[in-house]
Amino acid sequence: MATLKDQLTQNLLKEDHIPQNKITVVEAGAVGMACAISILMKDLTVELALVDVMEDKLKGEMMDLQHGSLFLRTLKILLVVSSPVDILTYAAWKISGFPKTHVIGSGCNLDSARFHYLMGQRLGVHPLSCQGWVLGEHGDASVPVRSGGNVAGVSLKNPHPDLATDADKEQWKEVHKQVVDSAYEVIKLKGYTSWAIGLSVADSAERIMKNLRWVHPISTMIKGLYGIKEDVFLSVPSILGQNGISNVVKGTLTPEEEACLKKSADTLWGTQKELQF
Repeated sequence: MATLKDQLTQNLLKEDHIPQNKITVVEAGAVGMACAISILMKDLTVELALVDVMEDKLKGEMMDLQHGSLFLRTLKILLVVSSPVDILTYAAWKISGFPKTHVIGSGCNLDSARFHYLMGQRLGVHPLSCQGWVLGEHGDASVPVRSGGNVAGVSLKNPHPDLATDADKEQWKEVHKQVVDSAYEVIKLKGYTSWAIGLSVADSAERIMKNLRWVHPISTMIKGLYGIKEDVFLSVPSILGQNGISNVVKGTLTPEEEACLKKSADTLWGTQKELQF
């Protein structure tokens, strides 16, 4: 008889202990360096490697970090951040030859954090007390899983059955629109986004390096789930630890939410099948 754990999650690999000793950041621009400094401040690794094609910029960033290293605590996989993150994660998987569980896209991790933040603002509670997932394709086509939105285990649909419907006088549909628009707003104001994604990436790296096994909505190979038959990477709740993604949580989606995931998978595969490796 299947255990509750087996029913709740789908196992992706046999887990082995992996030495935890090095993180590499590829690209020393604004986002890359925000990731690097966030990782250093969290004391996640004994060695941080920076990679960039601009030699002088790379050397300057390295020297600047070294000069400031005395003010940091002593430093004792493939995580893709660049957009379009789901397609680039697929490309990284094909090129690297790594197991699918070791190639991870930042996906909807930050989208979900923004979702929690905006929920908290509306409800007057701390964002960490809010539960709500943004899944699927990162960006405009992401899927807000409103069916699972809750605070302290109380579904928002219990007191507010019209949640995110056309009859919703509080217009909760706007929360996901704000999530999507917020990145564009930051880019309009400062030219790019960096700090939030850097902190998000460092948070994911911490889960891996410390084997914390937290569940994150990150981009992983979704073939075989929700009727998807193609090799595409989309964000679903995934258990993140020292072996990368060991399990994905088999959440129950509404037919509409599942259809949105399938539509994104078809769109991504339409692009990916034209790529040559």
